[in-house]
Amino acid sequence: MRPDGKILGTLCSVVFFLSTVTLAVTETVAQLQARFDAETDSVRKAKILEKLGDAQFEVVRRAGKEGDNNTAGFTMEKYRDNVRAALEALKKQHPDAEKQSNGYRQLEVHTRKGIHEIDEMLVVAPEAYKPPLEIVRTDLAAMEDEMIKMLFPRRPAEKPTGKVPPEKQP
Repeated sequence: MRPDGKILGTLCSVVFFLSTVTLAVTETVAQLQARFDAETDSVRKAKILEKLGDAQFEVVRRAGKEGDNNTAGFTMEKYRDNVRAALEALKKQHPDAEKQSNGYRQLEVHTRKGIHEIDEMLVVAPEAYKPPLEIVRTDLAAMEDEMIKMLFPRRPAEKPTGKVPPEKQP
């Protein structure tokens, strides 16, 4: 069964239209980076990082397919630096993440995505490129752990030592 010429032509037109609309709406990494750098509100900065990070991940995937490991590595290092900048801004403006978690939550989830991207890169990266990527992964994991501890400072798994405080002894 062959597709009708009109249906095929219409389908091609729709695909072309959607791809041009997507390109027109999508900001470039450079534009997103400029917005991120200029943003002074830490919560908005964290939310911009979601778009910027996704765009950076796309650059990394394309560079990986082309065998451009330098670009992939530098892009992930820049991503790590952006996560650090957003986290520092949040800590400065909203030090109590448990009470004001907006921004921290988005940043933590996206940082986890970044760790996943690095893990995928480490599988296929040549040996010479692995040590810097492992450093970036370690840095991202440390920041994610810090955010989780800030978001959930009272952990149910942490049990008292069993010692009775002196003022409560009979």
